[in-house]
Amino acid sequence: MNRLDNKVALITGSGAGIGKEIAKRFAEEGAKIVIADFNEAALTDTVKELQAAGHEAFGVKVNVAVEEDVQRMIDDAIGHFGQLDILVNNAGVSDNMQAAGNVTDEVWQRVFDINVTGVMRGIRKVLPHFIERGKGTIVNMASISGLFGGRGGLGYTAAKHAIVGMTKNVASQYGPQGIRCNAIAPGQIQTGFAANMDHIDKFGMEVAIRGTNLMPRAGTVDDVANIALFLASDESDLVNGVALAADAGWSAY
Repeated sequence: MNRLDNKVALITGSGAGIGKEIAKRFAEEGAKIVIADFNEAALTDTVKELQAAGHEAFGVKVNVAVEEDVQRMIDDAIGHFGQLDILVNNAGVSDNMQAAGNVTDEVWQRVFDINVTGVMRGIRKVLPHFIERGKGTIVNMASISGLFGGRGGLGYTAAKHAIVGMTKNVASQYGPQGIRCNAIAPGQIQTGFAANMDHIDKFGMEVAIRGTNLMPRAGTVDDVANIALFLASDESDLVNGVALAADAGWSAY
């Protein structure tokens, strides 16, 4: 349907997983893609894969926890394609399910540096460009943990609540200038995210997964990519400041 024709989309953490699937989905709908990832080998492979499929794609290595990297990421994206229309803040890390009594300063700081401060800096950097153009769309990756209290470790839950708050704040403040900011709050998604956790807090994990037997099904990266496409496209023009739960109705129970 070419819902993103003539648009440029930058997706952080898009070398693999959900971010990669979002990039592929956007490209199939006509967008020019900026792959931004810390893993240079993964981002290079993804760029090549998109280009081989006939899509326009460009890669930027970035550590979203580093201010200079975020600045360069946005500048390089605009410099390469001449504009930027969509920013998807997808990059994130887990907190190994650390419960409040077991939180370490190191893990807490890393989670907030990447999952919260990195998102803030990306938004802060792209806003002047969006304001100048009179339009722009931001899609943040939150989590069901950002809407409820018991679905993750303390640091991750607090960070994703911050993402939801930032999403609503940006939508409220910049909506009148043609800028939309929404978030996706997935439940369980079939990716390697959980498998990559190490030194998992046994207590934190046990209490976080209570009730998952009530979940109708786990989601897929395709599910999330389709939601991201809707939020990034003009079809959701009236949607702003929303954190959309994507958990097959689990949290509605």
